[in-house]
Amino acid sequence: MTIRLPKLVATSVVRGSQQGESHGGIFTIDFETRECRQHVDWNTGEIDFEGRGADRGLRGIAFDGDDILVAASDELFRYDRQFRIRGSFRNRYLKHCHEISRMDRTLFLTSTGFDSLLAFDLDKNDYIWGMQLRREFKGWSGGRFDPRTAVGPEPSNNFHINMVHVDATGMYLSGLKTRAMLHVNSKFEVNEICNIPTGAHNAQPFRGGVLLNDTASDHVRFVARDGSNLAFKILHYADEHIEFAGIDDSKIARQGFGRGLCVVDDRFIAGGSSPSTITLYDIDSNDTVAAVNLTMDIRNAIHGLEPWPYQE
Repeated sequence: MTIRLPKLVATSVVRGSQQGESHGGIFTIDFETRECRQHVDWNTGEIDFEGRGADRGLRGIAFDGDDILVAASDELFRYDRQFRIRGSFRNRYLKHCHEISRMDRTLFLTSTGFDSLLAFDLDKNDYIWGMQLRREFKGWSGGRFDPRTAVGPEPSNNFHINMVHVDATGMYLSGLKTRAMLHVNSKFEVNEICNIPTGAHNAQPFRGGVLLNDTASDHVRFVARDGSNLAFKILHYADEHIEFAGIDDSKIARQGFGRGLCVVDDRFIAGGSSPSTITLYDIDSNDTVAAVNLTMDIRNAIHGLEPWPYQE
């Protein structure tokens, strides 16, 4: 049986670039034809150039009918299928957003700069509630707040929340420093599902286990419910092929930095890495199927990654 390879949409962020240069954008990648197209070049004078490049690029991706929802650091953008902006939405409690996830008519956004999760009503175009994650002596808890008011949490980044996944079983959160994938139920009770490595990205439930970017070890991992562990080594390139090596003083821009991870179907997953590369993996055969590189500029890293849902 011939398997048709998927088409994906990806966002990228750029470390160490200067004002006037590109700071990433939105791309579609067709693995069947190996065609890559850039639809948005994120180059704005409002980018904050202080710190680790937290504002330099576009982040999580979700879909709402014919609209494409993409998060920047502190703003949610709504694009149409031709990548024309239809609207954008800010909130005082949205800071350093990473991933987003839609469930029914609600979009959930990570607010890394507030250790929080925000909920956005897709019909009202408004942020309707927030929850700040807390670590207490007896475990985890979630403090709910109203993001439409000034009476909310102070900025904090104790856990570096970088992932949210929402389905019929509840909300799943994780971050660089949570060391666990967390489940949040409808009563905002927070419980640990499983341990994950420090520094992980994109942890999410998959086939009864957990799928994640083990960023510190340069692997994509799938840990099944029975404890079996599949590990895919993230692609590295010969040093002489890397562009702008060593230009980022923060050392964040490095080869094999795994971030961006999506489920294509029950068998195939796709992971992002730097320099901006998207790799397709086969869980059943434990094989790397294909990889597409967008640029050899080490500063340019994949961030958001999702299957393209539309028929051409």
